[in-house]
Amino acid sequence: MALAQHRETVTLAADRGTVYDRTGVQLAIGEQATTVFANPRQLGDPRRMAALAQQIFGRKAVKAELLYPRLADRSHGFVYLCRKCDSDKAAALAARHIVGVGSYPEQRRSYPQGSVAAQVLGFAGIDNRGLAGLELQLDRRLAGKPGTETIVKDPFGRTIDVVKSTPVREGKSVTLTIDHTIQAQAEMVLRKTMHQWGAKDATAIVLDPRTGEILAMAVEPGYDANRFGAAGPARERNRAVTDTYEPGSTFKVVTVAGALSSRLVTPRSAFTLPYSIRVADRVIHDAEKRGTERLTVAQILSHSSNVGAITLAELLGKQRLSQWIERFGFGRTTGVDYPGESAGFVLAPDKWWGSTIGNVPIGQGIAVTPIQMAAAYATIANRGIWAEPHLVAGRHAKRRRVLSPAVDAQLVQMLKGVVAEGGTAPLAAIPGYQVAGKTGTAQKASPRGGYSSGKYVASFVGMVPASKPRLVILVAVDEPHGLIWGGYVAAPAFQQIAQFDLQYLEVPPDGPGLAVTRG
Repeated sequence: MALAQHRETVTLAADRGTVYDRTGVQLAIGEQATTVFANPRQLGDPRRMAALAQQIFGRKAVKAELLYPRLADRSHGFVYLCRKCDSDKAAALAARHIVGVGSYPEQRRSYPQGSVAAQVLGFAGIDNRGLAGLELQLDRRLAGKPGTETIVKDPFGRTIDVVKSTPVREGKSVTLTIDHTIQAQAEMVLRKTMHQWGAKDATAIVLDPRTGEILAMAVEPGYDANRFGAAGPARERNRAVTDTYEPGSTFKVVTVAGALSSRLVTPRSAFTLPYSIRVADRVIHDAEKRGTERLTVAQILSHSSNVGAITLAELLGKQRLSQWIERFGFGRTTGVDYPGESAGFVLAPDKWWGSTIGNVPIGQGIAVTPIQMAAAYATIANRGIWAEPHLVAGRHAKRRRVLSPAVDAQLVQMLKGVVAEGGTAPLAAIPGYQVAGKTGTAQKASPRGGYSSGKYVASFVGMVPASKPRLVILVAVDEPHGLIWGGYVAAPAFQQIAQFDLQYLEVPPDGPGLAVTRG
């Protein structure tokens, strides 16, 4: 009992490493705080001590009625009075020289940018261990290793000697590929877009296709990372990586790429296409009513013809189409350095049924993540080479060739037509810059089977400047109201994000631009 009263082992917390953005701005830091503790065996009046702790630290930090029973239990020699509290308040308590009360310095995790990149960063808990996001993914690097001290105290609880110690190993800092300015602006555009269309949520990714570096990964609605406990799991989730959706027409580029690469067609190959097509037991039609038309492959993509995409898929066949889906990285994780990445859902060729060849080529019956789709378009922007998307700077990104340079150049040229007058996304045009991209308007699958009435995901994925892409930007808006089309809902958000980023990064114009509008 004497040893228990006069000797105590105290854990010395390691400082958690700082997280910086690519420009050196602090995104997650450790702030100095003080942890105050008591030895119930040495306290004279535990009820009074509990009331005093609540008075000094405030009821949000300390509740006297919960603290008192622990202080009254003399079977324990250590009880926290207040964990990671304001150092000035801790000093005020220490000035009273209460026997059995001690303190030690500790770090409190803080997020100086508030809600900026909150879902990307995640958060660390009271013990400075990462619990979500990059704080969890990089916990081993950031956390360091705590040390210990065994101290000898006098009868008043004051330390008189340290008899044994294990040194602290401080955590290492990490620099991200995220640019906080690009991130904050993308989040702002998503908030405006959600408000305009009464949407449920929205996601945006800004990617450097040359390196795979993610400059922004925005999810709205967001939350203040300093108050993560009040956000709830739905807001904390980084849907850009963990959630899937049926991509709709943005997926048609895979079908077209497969047909071109297999030398079944060229961009100028023409097909006589009716308004609708029967595939097994389903009749699938184009989004806009039209008569029978003769469309080239380039026009099939720029007009986003469902019938045309299915016609090309039938030429390819399910085996070759499945191979191209796999080559673009769908159905498996991208390897992005973030926990909980979903692989999406791709049906194996031997599981296809009669109408699958009519669903998959137009982005139905398949589930992808936003990061998978952004990486696929970054492949086209990067002359046919897929680069592993990543959030931590300095990471060696895996690379592989998906498309030949010749086919890739054809695809870029065809995707420019989507943004030109007569395409589905003229609202994505940026004066002075050539833009290439694709719209998507996908009806959401119902948990009960089939599709939900009136619920859509509107999306646009584009690259700019198209002649030598520096940025690939994906925007997906979940359950917009009023209008549902990717060209009207998501394309303008792309345009706002891209125009800001091009100016911010001082990317020179590459052409006269396509400043056209559509009613």
